[in-house]
Amino acid sequence: MAVGLMRKAVGLIPTRLNSKRLPRKSLKILGSLPVIIHTYRRAVLAKKLEDVYICCDSEEVMSAAKKYNAKAIITSKQHQCGTDRISEALKKIENKFDQIINIQGDEPLIDPKNIDRVVKFHRKNKNYDIILPNLKINFTKDPHIVRLIFNKNKEVIYITRSQTPYQFIKKTKKLYKHLSIVSFKPNALKRYSQNPQSQLELIEDIELLRAIDIGLKIKTFTSKGDSFSIDVPKNLIQARKKIITDKLYKIYKND
Repeated sequence: MAVGLMRKAVGLIPTRLNSKRLPRKSLKILGSLPVIIHTYRRAVLAKKLEDVYICCDSEEVMSAAKKYNAKAIITSKQHQCGTDRISEALKKIENKFDQIINIQGDEPLIDPKNIDRVVKFHRKNKNYDIILPNLKINFTKDPHIVRLIFNKNKEVIYITRSQTPYQFIKKTKKLYKHLSIVSFKPNALKRYSQNPQSQLELIEDIELLRAIDIGLKIKTFTSKGDSFSIDVPKNLIQARKKIITDKLYKIYKND
């Protein structure tokens, strides 16, 4: 294989059963399936992933994965974030991948086309350690919306929950939302997991702030469509309404 050429990508879906804001959300039923199975089956629909695994910390989630014929890897309960969890999981599978796609387990309505866009973009921008896409959305003060601050070269400077940039002189109606599909080079993921949680990461509860703190190079691009994560109970209610008319759900719900 030529040096620096990315050819095989794996999708790793981290999930923790006792999540802080909505415990057991990975097993909450959405339509006829658990949340984590929606995420898995939609990731499998991506054309540019060689394989997909759920990375969990619970035998209950492992049992659910087996019930729905989803590949899964059990990991430690001690991990503080999903990126550390997928780093452990990667060590347990055949080391044939040169691109690792972190797909958040609480994104049951994820668009597989967005996964493919991230894979393709990183292959064209191999000099970056991490690719973190964004979505342009209407401005909001909601702290559950994580926003990206980047320079004119689309290099990520900061990631935050705060109202940044602050509208001191000029108003803005838009912001760039963190899209929960992250592409890592293997060495970047390894370096990330070898470092402890950083101060910024602990303050904002945004795991990729550790990557910025240790000097990993992150590039972003604006993707298409929408993104919907289940963070709090009201999100689950919204997702249950959305899934009724979701076109992809009709494709995979009986798999």
